[in-house]
Amino acid sequence: MNQELDFMFVKYARVWIPDVEEVWKSAELTKDYRHGDGVLQLQLEDGKELEYKLDPKTNNLPHLRNPDILVGENDLTALSYLHEPAVLHNLKVRFTDSKLIYTYCGIVLVAINPYETLPIYGTEIIYAYSGQNMGDMDPHIFAVAEEAYKQMARDERNQSIIVSGESGAGKTVSAKYAMRYFATVSGSASEANVEEKVLASNPIMESIGNAKTTRNDNSSRFGKYIEIGFDKKYRIIGANMRTYLLEKSRVVFQADEERNYHIFYQLCASAQLPEFKALKLGKADEFHYTKQGRNPVIDGIDDAKEMSTTRNAFTLLGVNESYQLGLFQILASILHLGNVEVKDRDSDSSIIPPNNGHLSVFCELMGVTYQDMSHWLCHKKLKTATETYIKPVPKLQAINSRDALAKHIYAKLFNWIVDHVNKALHSTVKQHSFIGVLDIYGFETFEINSFEQFCINYANEKLQQQFNMHVFKLEQEEYMKEQIPWTLIDFYDNQPCINLIEAKMGILDLLDEECKMPKGSDDSWAQKLYNTHLKTCALFEKPRMSNKAFIIQHFADKVEYQCDGFLEKNKDTVNEEQIHVLKASKFDLLVELFRDEEKAKSPTGAAPATGGRTRLSVKPDKNKAGQASKEHKKTVGLQFRNSLQLLMETLNATTPHYVRCIKPNDYKYAFTFDPKRAVQQLRACGVLETIRISAAGFPSRWTYQEFFSRYRVLMKQKDVLTDRKMTCKNVLEKLVQDPDKYQFGKTKIFFRAGQVAYLEKLRADKLRAACIRIQKTIRCWLARKKYLRMKYAATTIQRYVRGYQARCLAKFLRRTRAAIIIQKYQRMYVQRTCYKRKQAAALAMQCILRAYMARQLYKALLREHKAIIIQKMVRGWLARQWYKRSLKAIVYLQCCIRRMRAKRELKKLKIEARSVEHFKKLNIGMENKIMQLQRRIDEQNKENRGLSERLNSLEVSHAAESERLRVELTRLRGAEEDAKNNANKVTSLLEEVERLRKDLQNTQKEKKAIEDWARTYQDEMEQMISELKEQNHLLKNEKNDLNRLIQEQSQQWKEKMQRALKEETEQLENDLNEERSRYQNLLTEHLRLEEKYDDLKEEITLAVNVPKPGHRRTDSTHSSNESECTYNSEFAESEDGTRGGEDAIKGILDMSLFLKLQKRVSELEQEKQSLQNELDRREEQFQRARARDDEEHKKARSAELEYESLKRQELESENKKLKHNLNEMRQSLRGSAKAGSAAPGSPAYTVLLDQLNASNEELEVRKEEVLILRSQLVSQKEAMQHKVRNKTMTEPLPYIEDVQKLTDAKEISQAYMGLKDTNRLLESQLQAQRRSHENEVEALRGELQSVKEENNRQQQLLAQNLQLPPEARIEASLQHEITRLTNENLDLMEQLEKQDKTVRKLKKQLKVFAKKINDLEGGQMDVSPGQTTDEPVHPVNIPRREKDFQGMLEYKKEDELKLVKNLILELKPRGVAVNLIPGLPAYILFMCLRHADYINDDQKVRSLLTSVINSIKKILKKRGDDFETVSFWLSNTCRFLHCLKQYSGDEQFMKHNTTKQNDHCLSNFDLAEYRQVLSDLAIQIYQQLIKCMENILQPMIVSGMLEHETIQGVSGVKPTGLRKRTSSIADEGTYTLDSIIRQLNSFHSIMCQHGTDPELIKQVVKQQFYIIGAVTLNNLLLRKDMCSWSKGMQIRYNVSQLEEWLRDKNLMTCGAKETLEPLIQAAQLLQVKKKTDEDAEAICSMCNSLSTAQIVKVLNLYTPVNAFEERVSVLFIRTIQTRLRDRKESPQLLMDTKLIYPVTFPFNPSSLALETIQIPSSLNVGFLTRV
Repeated sequence: MNQELDFMFVKYARVWIPDVEEVWKSAELTKDYRHGDGVLQLQLEDGKELEYKLDPKTNNLPHLRNPDILVGENDLTALSYLHEPAVLHNLKVRFTDSKLIYTYCGIVLVAINPYETLPIYGTEIIYAYSGQNMGDMDPHIFAVAEEAYKQMARDERNQSIIVSGESGAGKTVSAKYAMRYFATVSGSASEANVEEKVLASNPIMESIGNAKTTRNDNSSRFGKYIEIGFDKKYRIIGANMRTYLLEKSRVVFQADEERNYHIFYQLCASAQLPEFKALKLGKADEFHYTKQGRNPVIDGIDDAKEMSTTRNAFTLLGVNESYQLGLFQILASILHLGNVEVKDRDSDSSIIPPNNGHLSVFCELMGVTYQDMSHWLCHKKLKTATETYIKPVPKLQAINSRDALAKHIYAKLFNWIVDHVNKALHSTVKQHSFIGVLDIYGFETFEINSFEQFCINYANEKLQQQFNMHVFKLEQEEYMKEQIPWTLIDFYDNQPCINLIEAKMGILDLLDEECKMPKGSDDSWAQKLYNTHLKTCALFEKPRMSNKAFIIQHFADKVEYQCDGFLEKNKDTVNEEQIHVLKASKFDLLVELFRDEEKAKSPTGAAPATGGRTRLSVKPDKNKAGQASKEHKKTVGLQFRNSLQLLMETLNATTPHYVRCIKPNDYKYAFTFDPKRAVQQLRACGVLETIRISAAGFPSRWTYQEFFSRYRVLMKQKDVLTDRKMTCKNVLEKLVQDPDKYQFGKTKIFFRAGQVAYLEKLRADKLRAACIRIQKTIRCWLARKKYLRMKYAATTIQRYVRGYQARCLAKFLRRTRAAIIIQKYQRMYVQRTCYKRKQAAALAMQCILRAYMARQLYKALLREHKAIIIQKMVRGWLARQWYKRSLKAIVYLQCCIRRMRAKRELKKLKIEARSVEHFKKLNIGMENKIMQLQRRIDEQNKENRGLSERLNSLEVSHAAESERLRVELTRLRGAEEDAKNNANKVTSLLEEVERLRKDLQNTQKEKKAIEDWARTYQDEMEQMISELKEQNHLLKNEKNDLNRLIQEQSQQWKEKMQRALKEETEQLENDLNEERSRYQNLLTEHLRLEEKYDDLKEEITLAVNVPKPGHRRTDSTHSSNESECTYNSEFAESEDGTRGGEDAIKGILDMSLFLKLQKRVSELEQEKQSLQNELDRREEQFQRARARDDEEHKKARSAELEYESLKRQELESENKKLKHNLNEMRQSLRGSAKAGSAAPGSPAYTVLLDQLNASNEELEVRKEEVLILRSQLVSQKEAMQHKVRNKTMTEPLPYIEDVQKLTDAKEISQAYMGLKDTNRLLESQLQAQRRSHENEVEALRGELQSVKEENNRQQQLLAQNLQLPPEARIEASLQHEITRLTNENLDLMEQLEKQDKTVRKLKKQLKVFAKKINDLEGGQMDVSPGQTTDEPVHPVNIPRREKDFQGMLEYKKEDELKLVKNLILELKPRGVAVNLIPGLPAYILFMCLRHADYINDDQKVRSLLTSVINSIKKILKKRGDDFETVSFWLSNTCRFLHCLKQYSGDEQFMKHNTTKQNDHCLSNFDLAEYRQVLSDLAIQIYQQLIKCMENILQPMIVSGMLEHETIQGVSGVKPTGLRKRTSSIADEGTYTLDSIIRQLNSFHSIMCQHGTDPELIKQVVKQQFYIIGAVTLNNLLLRKDMCSWSKGMQIRYNVSQLEEWLRDKNLMTCGAKETLEPLIQAAQLLQVKKKTDEDAEAICSMCNSLSTAQIVKVLNLYTPVNAFEERVSVLFIRTIQTRLRDRKESPQLLMDTKLIYPVTFPFNPSSLALETIQIPSSLNVGFLTRV
């Protein structure tokens, strides 16, 4: 072993060595192996050193381990090293780390039971695998089912899926999922829901054939083969079931921790039901047959609920309630039979005590006599040739007889149920092919193995032989297909083991022979076996320590069988007399069970029924007459061998597919892998044999292109040729020297085992060498960069060091120089100090001496100075005396001289004054001044005249006004005189005046007391004022806080209300979209049913050979408003004669099907109408809710403002009143103070009044602020409560407590009340005096106020008019008049329009009523829209219009078919789109419709619309797969719909119309109902467009987005071998991303050419991108080979190209990019780092559009493509799951590719005028006439 690869055993190579616990353990070589070494130096994964000794005889080396890059492969045969440890390790990694339960092993699907519910079986998964090749997707049971379904359809050959495995491995579940796949993908060929019945048979068979064992809670204790039949269209039509080897012994015996069949426990759990009271059942612990296992309960299973499921399944399969109760009655009787006690009478006989309760119940339920049954339970009949004996039996034999009877009854009941299930699944339609699903037990070996295990292992030997032959055959076909020389592969052939069991004188033959012997026993049979086979067969052995056992060497393992019980179980004998007693029962169902076999139709035994299978190439055995009645005499072994032979013939006549189920552990732990148990099952199920056969040849297979892409790095440039095949040959010859290691096929290269690993090693070495070279270069570059950085750093350091040293030297020099200077100055200082001391001494001496000399000199000078002063004073006096005498003389002289000169000057002036020239000279400047003054006087005169005129006019007006006022005053005086004349009033007034005078005197007396009180009150008020000031400060602060709080809370409530409104709006929009989606889905379902109905009618028409002419009527249950099931005249003519042939086909026509279809159509129409009404109601409710919210918000705000204004007005009036009262009191007090000014305290009293006034005003202001704040809070509270009530939310208001603080502020109120009492006291003095004048003053005040207001208004108007110039005055008056007249005119016009509308409405109603009267008189009936005239009518009201318009197309009634034919049925969209205006057919049809409306022909309108709608449906049905046709008619239908809206006359659609277009509106008919019909038709066309587009895009998406390498050289090909398991893979053209973009461009250009609405194009593009993203992501989640880092880069690049396409088309705002967000995040997830907790946090925040299941799936599937990448650790995945645990999302794994967004058709009016449209002759509509 591995001797040829000994060069691979080098240091660090990893190998597998055997281990006792783990089976195989990984180790690593620490030393190279050399040929001849007997020991390998190894190191285990835990670091332990080990010496592995080689076998000296064989010297076989241990198994090499595959590279890590190959671990976790989808297909085990793709591994380079194919051996047991590699298979086991690969399965373990996939199962425990990646949570993948399915793995391919060649043609076998290995399924490991996860013991956990996985979300991988949904409908979306089924559709994802549908149509896919088996090798393209990850392994799955659905992939096997799809492969079988595909080969059945392609090869016209029946298929089989063989599911095997030991108990608890999941066989039954796998078989159920396979059948569910067929039921979902194929559907049913009739309305009988056969696929539901096929699936419904599972709970029935599980209840009667499954039981709890120690290994499995739902173990199948029988084998079954279900044939699912298909018709020619490969739709399910029926099924047939065969069963094998029911474990009857379980009915009477169960081991510990096991249960009987589920149905017994379901019955006991439902015993309390009324219909089961007669069965007299109790708990399961009360019956012997159900309590032996001592554990009657299964955790998590509700037996009562399961009973309900079983009964529902019976009902679905047609078993009525009475039969079901009969079945349960028989089952209950079996339980009671088990409780029958048998007692010993003596040693050879037994007896049942009389009146045994359980036996009585048994007999009562079975309808037999108690005496007969009790007798034959304890006796048996012996027959001889001449006589018959009745012999009693001992107790043990009686108990065995009782148990045998119970087993026999249950087996008969089991067969009866299987028979009736087959009848329910049987179909009368001819079966074309079938797929069989075999759910059969796997190889079993226990500590004690008996007859059941022997039969099971015998069946597995047969299946293994068939499996080996099939694998060998496929290998041979593959080699021959690739033209590779076929070499004989040695594989294990188990034919000798089969011969040992079934050949003549084999084990079964000897067993049957021993059963025929009168005294045959297990011991004698064992001795015969020893004598026959012990020496002749090597596969047969005898145990050393036993003579009652034998050993058989099976293909899986040696099994030791105990001979005890073999004969009894093989005979399966039952007392014939007991059977006769049961046959004589009055219970009909029991009698039917024991009917003779020629009448019974049991599918088991030697002659099973074939059910609905009609094309089976295997012929069943034909028994001779008379054998059927003795069928129960056949041994179990013979029956099983015959049925097994028939099964093998069936399997050989089909193409088999294999599913091997593996049980990972015996404790049912989720995702726990036990290597020992797994290896046992792998050896037993043939997986390892498949591996061995594959490894014996060329297991690894590559196409030439894949080999070239992977190993291009091993080639030189000169080796690369244009021919890839020659390139690969040349390279392989150089790389692999031994030519036997590979073979070249036609399309593939075949490698021996280990060669891919060798090539991978060469590739890794080459890449490693390249990496080393790259690293060397990079490291050199890095080292040089580092050296240059170091050099630069060293130079810099040197520069800085030298600079530092220089600075240090300079510093030293500076310090030296400074030291010298310091020394110099120090020395100088010392010398200078010495000098200064000496100088100071000298100076001191000089100072003293000089001071003395100075004092002497001062004294001398002082004496001299004093003498000089005396002299100065004397000399001054003398001088002054002389000066005075001289001055006096000089003044006298001057006076004389000046007098003389003045006289002379006066004389001269008198002479000059008499001359004129002098006068003129003086007045030369006065002339100018006089002229200026004259001019000013003129101007003032003009101004005075103007003012006089104004004054005169004012006087005139004032005089008139005064005259009017005078007259009014005269009238008032007259009234006053009249009032004075009233004597009673005068008297009372005089009395009142007298009383007031007395009160005034009293008031004056009290004045002094009040003044005294005021002095004391002043002090109190001063103190109160100070306190109020403090409270005022606190109130200011509180007011500011409240204002801030109010602002914050109002902002919060505003944001909250906006958020709530936004959420409610979004919710309403989502509900609206859901309703639209549901409505459109119903339309799709309706269309499907209509198409199905049409297909059935076509089939019926074809079935009629000779149609006769006649009249045909369609059912009246079809929709009257939607035109869904109608036909135009041409179609009606083509089916004109179908009525006459109805009688001829009644025998073959299932009229119930038509009634069902018609009823379903009617129900769908009603549901659609109700949904439409609901949709309208939701939209209206949404609009009303929005309007109501706005209105309530406005009302709340207005109410709040009104409340605040009322509060303010109230406070202002109160404040004014108090101020007025205070002023009056102050005036009165001051008046009285003036009267007694000499009274003490008057100034203080004035000061007191001032302080009171100030405090009162301050209090009023504060009170007003507090009240305003309170009113605001109350109003806000009311508004918020109102809004919260509307939102059905109740939340506590956070500011209520703050509001309550204001109500607690009693101090302000108390102070205010005190002041108010004081004011009342002061006011009481003047109350009487004020009351006397109140009436008069009030009347005069009102009169004066009105006069003042009028006067002010007149003055304002006069002032405004006087300020304007005359022209502006006139213009203003005219403008005012024009405005008034315009408003009046507008009001009149509105009234006129309302009257016109009312008149029009009445006229329309009048015309409609007149038309109805005419129709009734003429015997005519209205035709509902969507029906032809010869069909039953549902009237539709079409209101008429009254005006006539122009611009129409006229056609004759007989030309309608020609119009529809030329314009719809035979029109080629491409020519119209290229040459004509978009939507031309829609415009032409609408112009024809306008003419029919113009001539008031309702029949013509209906006929035209009906023909148009039906013709569009017909052309879409005919060419519905042509995108261009569907797009063309979608555009024209929308345009026709827009025209009906635009020209309907409704104001909401006429906003953008021109005047001419408004003139073209329809005048007589309201076609609103037809607009709804056309809208539904547009929705159907849109969905057809999406399906057509999806069918075109679907094949491109996976190839273009995932498989194709857009960035060449990035992805690379992983060495998977890519072994395709089927020959059904078609070589399709490779699509690229450019193909997708070209197709998108084609779609977009076609829709633009057809004139599709831009908004509709955006919706189509959004749907396109959703399909691309969903399909790509789904395939990514189901393909492990696509989840890699490089593939993530490819996907992101492809998505960026799609986004660029959106930008080029200006479609970024259509929402298409958002639909790709899950795909983008999945690609990012493949590329991001996945190691630390920070990475996990980043992934969780990044992947918000992916579900948790999708994120975990991608991480589990992530696969390194190269050895340099790392896998995602299990710990990291668990961290991600923990972080995403709180996400609330759907557990769905795949996106719904069938989702279609609800479409809307926004109104898009056309600017094209109808009269400008020219009709080309190419349309062949020349019969149309323009009007």
